[in-house]
Amino acid sequence: MRITIDTDRCIGAGQCALTAPGVFTQDDDGFSALLPGREDGAGDPLVREAARACPVQAISVTDD
Repeated sequence: MRITIDTDRCIGAGQCALTAPGVFTQDDDGFSALLPGREDGAGDPLVREAARACPVQAISVTDD
């Protein structure tokens, strides 16, 4: 699995970090970021739900 965050689109709503806190966080400016070592989702079943929860669809999840 590959997770991509469109940082130009992200508005910092934080839904990803609330939905999958083991994978997503917010940077110092409040925008979405991946936790170090979690770039592949780390098998978290909530990653796809976090992408769907994003109000501006800034997160994409693709299978390798």
